[in-house]
Amino acid sequence: MSTSTKKAPALIAGNETLGVIGAGVMGRTILRGLFDSGVLLREQAWASSRSKETCESAAEELGIVVSTDIGNLVATAGLIVICVKPRQIAGVLSSLKAAGLKPGTLLISILAGTTVAQLESLLGTENPWVRAMPNTPCVVREGMTAVCAGTHATPEHLAKAQRIFEAVGTCVAVEEGYFNAITALSGSGPAFQYLIMEAFADAGRSTAPSWPRQPPSATPASRRAAGAIPRARPRRRRPP
Repeated sequence: MSTSTKKAPALIAGNETLGVIGAGVMGRTILRGLFDSGVLLREQAWASSRSKETCESAAEELGIVVSTDIGNLVATAGLIVICVKPRQIAGVLSSLKAAGLKPGTLLISILAGTTVAQLESLLGTENPWVRAMPNTPCVVREGMTAVCAGTHATPEHLAKAQRIFEAVGTCVAVEEGYFNAITALSGSGPAFQYLIMEAFADAGRSTAPSWPRQPPSATPASRRAAGAIPRARPRRRRPP
C-alpha cells in the first residue's frame, strides 16, 4: 500500500514577492525563520522601514532589498506582513494602496489591539486579512503565535499565515474573541517569566551573598526555568 505526502501550498506564486513592512526585531525574525526553514528564498523577499539606518542594517543582515520607499515593491507582492506600531497603520495602508496593492494580496497584521474589522475598514478593499499575535520567543524559534482569519480570508490564507509563524515556533488558529486573553498570556507572558526568574535570582543572592556572579543564562534560576518547561509540555502516549 503506497502513501503520499501532501505538499504544503507555496506562500506566494513564482512571479510574486513577500514583503515585510517594518524591519524591526519581529520583522527580521520572521524573515530569518522563513529563509532558514527553506520556506522562502531571499530573492523572493523585500522589507521596508521608515529609517534609512534601519534599512541599511536590515539589508546587510538579511541579504534582501530593504527600502524606505515601497512604491516599486508592492505591485509584485502576493503576501505582506505588517509589523508596525498601531499608530502607524493608517499611513501604511494608505501607502500600500497608492503603491498599487493587488486585490488578492494576503495581508497579515501583528499589530496589538487592532482588530480585523478595524484593519478592513481602514484599507477599504476586499483584500484577505489574517490577524496574528506572536511573542518575543520567536527570536529563538520558541515563539507562540495565534492567528485568526478576516472576512475575506479563506482556509488557505490562514494556512499560509500558520506556515509563516511555524517557522519561528508554534502557531494555532483561534477565534478573534480570544485575542485579548492571548495578548495578555502569550504576548506579554514572557516578560512576567523574566520577572519571576529575576525574583528567584535575587532570593538566591540574599540567602547566599557569597555566591559568584554568573551570566543570566547560567544562573540556577534561569536553568530551573529551562529545565521545567520541557516537562510541562504535553507528552504523547505511545499507541497500545
